[in-house]
Amino acid sequence: MPETTTMDVGTIPKIGDPAPDFTAMTTHGEITFSKWAEGSWVMLFSHPADFTPVCSTELTELARRNKEFEQRKIKLIGLSIDSIHAHLAWRENLAEILKETIPYPMIADSNMAVAAKYGMIHPGASTTVTVRAVFIIDPKRIVRALVYYPLNIGRNVEELVRLFDALQFADKNAVACPVNWKPGDKVIVPPPKTETEVNDRKNLKDVERLAFYLVKKNPPA
Repeated sequence: MPETTTMDVGTIPKIGDPAPDFTAMTTHGEITFSKWAEGSWVMLFSHPADFTPVCSTELTELARRNKEFEQRKIKLIGLSIDSIHAHLAWRENLAEILKETIPYPMIADSNMAVAAKYGMIHPGASTTVTVRAVFIIDPKRIVRALVYYPLNIGRNVEELVRLFDALQFADKNAVACPVNWKPGDKVIVPPPKTETEVNDRKNLKDVERLAFYLVKKNPPA
């Protein structure tokens, strides 16, 4: 009986893990991820395939809003397991039919090497295309958030921008962001870890104290 082989679908990196490094061909030429991403936040995202309808709407919306990401010092980089020739042809087609030019690089991962490192192949959905994965990676190349979407549902770019805003604001100000937080909303004082910190919180001024563990305050200027 012939041996059966199992596709290497890789392991999904977890929040707090170093983002796997790789060298790959992109529409901007060959890059080594660690050098290309150095000093920047990154949104690495995969799409199932070139010349597909949902992916076309996603990539052009990200192109339309690319300046919002650049203002936040965020680099975008896309990936699918199509060839570089398909990527380039699709890029030209999108500029023609949807009037948006893709400004960010797109990884041609035809051997699935990068997809395997980031766990982007989910056999229950498909063994031949990547699902819609999003990895938010900080300037230290640490995975800070990840979101996976099914093949038939497009991503919400507004939520991805909000997530970056919340992460960057929380890092800068040592606070937490509550549900539906948007810039300008109240933030949460991190919960106490000792009895001393519980007592110290009783002396905080200009806060909304709902419980010893739930204290909100206006965002720092």
